[in-house]
Amino acid sequence: MKALSGNLERLEGPDGAELYDIPGAPRPAEDTQAPPRLMAMWDSILLAYADRSRVIPPEYRKLVIRINGDVLPTLLVDGYVAGVWRPVEGGIEATAFHHLPADAWEGLATEARTLVAFLAGREPEVYRRYNHWWKEWPGGETRRLSSD
Repeated sequence: MKALSGNLERLEGPDGAELYDIPGAPRPAEDTQAPPRLMAMWDSILLAYADRSRVIPPEYRKLVIRINGDVLPTLLVDGYVAGVWRPVEGGIEATAFHHLPADAWEGLATEARTLVAFLAGREPEVYRRYNHWWKEWPGGETRRLSSD
């Protein structure tokens, strides 16, 4: 970072930490919500950071990051893990660990349509060996996000 520091814009993070960005790079307003996303199994956002609490509530960590090291595919709502998903015949099955507002479900459905189109012609149940885990979720809501 020292070698690049003359070419980077310095910013202050929410906790006062120094952050760097490309000069003049577009940044959303502070109150902009992150769009809902379907994160892949073993996504680096849940693997690469010592402090994962910035994206996964502690009470969900053991549900998503399994004892054998597997990291399940997750729902990301407003930048935080909110549940899990898996491909099923005709779409994506999403299970939220807590109540999600209608606009979050709509955003996840949009993501699902794109993902189903991307997965067309591939193994439809690539995560089927993990199906036994889908019986363990606390409360929440399960929806089938179809490709229609």
